Amino acid sequence: MAAAPKADDRTLGLTPPRHVAIIMDGNGRWAKERGLPRTLGHRQGVEAVRKAVRTAIEFEITYLTIFSFSSENWKRPVDEVDDLMGLMKRFIRRDLAELHKAGVCIRIIGERQHVDTELMALIDEAVELTRGNDRLTLVIAFNYGSRGEIAKAARRLAEDVAAGKLDPAAINVERMANALDTSGIPDPDLLIRTSGEMRLSNFLLWQTAYSEFVFLDCYWPDFDKAAFEDAIREFRSRERRFGGLTKRSTG
Repeated sequence: MAAAPKADDRTLGLTPPRHVAIIMDGNGRWAKERGLPRTLGHRQGVEAVRKAVRTAIEFEITYLTIFSFSSENWKRPVDEVDDLMGLMKRFIRRDLAELHKAGVCIRIIGERQHVDTELMALIDEAVELTRGNDRLTLVIAFNYGSRGEIAKAARRLAEDVAAGKLDPAAINVERMANALDTSGIPDPDLLIRTSGEMRLSNFLLWQTAYSEFVFLDCYWPDFDKAAFEDAIREFRSRERRFGGLTKRSTG
């Protein structure tokens, strides 16, 4: 995955968002509409991930977070779960060297439990190898659920209070954010969901409090540079107030 050239400002129109998060939805429906097994939809979805990473680098986005596997996905048929785990392994084995060469820092958020030791070893290798890279931080939400993440963060703070390490009065928004899996990562400016569905599905509930949402009708395997660019253009057309007023709204 070679580093893409710098994007022409005319391509984006304006400065892109710093952090884009994506709910990659529609692999199964993409396959069904073509009379193909769901596994082939997931495989095509991996190709879309590669395209998204290249585009993020080209557009000089600093953080890209992708919802790879949710904590609820374990409810799917065993064969499909096994295939998704295998795809994650192959993605790391095939792409890690190129991602590292391109300056991508890989970070994983989510739970380690239920994930087989071989895959966890590959994940740990990817994180360690790319730790010093700073061109793009690729955050992979794997075995991730936002409610569980928030509950875990609250439990950590409660344990510190019980141990006498933390005054309950000192618990504020910043301390809570620092207890989350995404500590040190800026909140997403833009959240994209493909397939036409309009919900968060237990993804980054805390972090997307002031994100702009763009819902696209295309299925994830069809998400390409043009779709990415369309989402960014829509984002740039929005007026972000963060609860306050802007010159446009007061003028």
